[in-house]
Amino acid sequence: MTATGPPADEERLARAALTRVLEPGDTVGGRWLREHGPVEVLHRLRGEEPPPGVSVRRWEGLRARAAEARPERDLAVARDVGARFVCPGDTEWPSPLDDLGDGRPVGLWVRGRPCLRIWALRSVAVVGSRACTEYGAHMAATLGAGLAERGWVVVSGGAYGVDGAAHRGALGAGGATVAVLACGVDRPYPRGHAQLFGRIAEQGLVVGELPPGDHPTPSRFIQRNRVIAALTRGTVVVEAAYRSGALATARSAQELGRFAMGVPGPATSALSGGVHELLRGSGVLVTDAAEVVELVGDMGELAPERRGPVLPRDLLDPGAARVLAALPARGRATARDLAVGGGTTEDDAVGRLYELQSMGFVERHGDSWQLTRQANPAVFPGGGES
Repeated sequence: MTATGPPADEERLARAALTRVLEPGDTVGGRWLREHGPVEVLHRLRGEEPPPGVSVRRWEGLRARAAEARPERDLAVARDVGARFVCPGDTEWPSPLDDLGDGRPVGLWVRGRPCLRIWALRSVAVVGSRACTEYGAHMAATLGAGLAERGWVVVSGGAYGVDGAAHRGALGAGGATVAVLACGVDRPYPRGHAQLFGRIAEQGLVVGELPPGDHPTPSRFIQRNRVIAALTRGTVVVEAAYRSGALATARSAQELGRFAMGVPGPATSALSGGVHELLRGSGVLVTDAAEVVELVGDMGELAPERRGPVLPRDLLDPGAARVLAALPARGRATARDLAVGGGTTEDDAVGRLYELQSMGFVERHGDSWQLTRQANPAVFPGGGES
């Protein structure tokens, strides 16, 4: 699927026209492109006879679309909104998309200044439910900001809910983000995100397979997800029900050999049910940007070690810790009793007790010893006696 060089103007026009003819992810059309090239495919679509294996109905539908295609007009409309058309073979073409085989995009309409190929090299997808909870929005925004602060590009679908939160998190951190749309890059969908898409186009990239003005459909949303998965090193799912399209993105990522990750939620939440099913399979649990980067990043980009707080008792040597543990939570004990409880000699127990006294753990009362009031929380953090 690799091209030998930049496409000629005729090939570029043919590919631009074919984005109006072939639906995203059309593997039959992709095979035609691979075998005959875009110019020949477009020429045949303007002929009469369908190729072998193609029904007359489908061929007539494709021919009708080809007759209406006006690639020069689409390219002019794209230029007016600051967009360009990127083809396989262009310097800017992201080679990871070639992993889609015959299902790779015919081309991509790209709005924004940065180079898509460079940005795709260090990118992560963050996707999830449109009807997310406050927890889901918070986690998506935090992941978006954390990834951006670490120099990663956040890729998502521009939808309400998790997608929008991830984009805003990256933008708020002054970072890079890419919105992959299931419609023309000049057509904000959902309309409520028109301002967000404007910000993304200024600070990042808005990308789509469909030509200017084209509208989204349910199947186009599903096919859009394969581009998100292929473009990035891994996909993080934040809140997704069992039938969520975000899970389709994760499945595509796994099929392409990318990482599929999930952020866990409450076990009782239906919106996290799909994520938990992903994690029960081959998905990887992540809770923050550092853990995502540890998985998809380069060698040495490790998340910090997770551990609880270090308590003063943790710093005691084993002998002193055993004597301290032998002291009752309430009341007093003699050195002899503590020697028995600590499994040592009485002389050693006395030495340990004076050491513990100097550290503020115990106090002496005649021949007996007891815990200090300050030591009780350290020995029994929960305030109990077990």
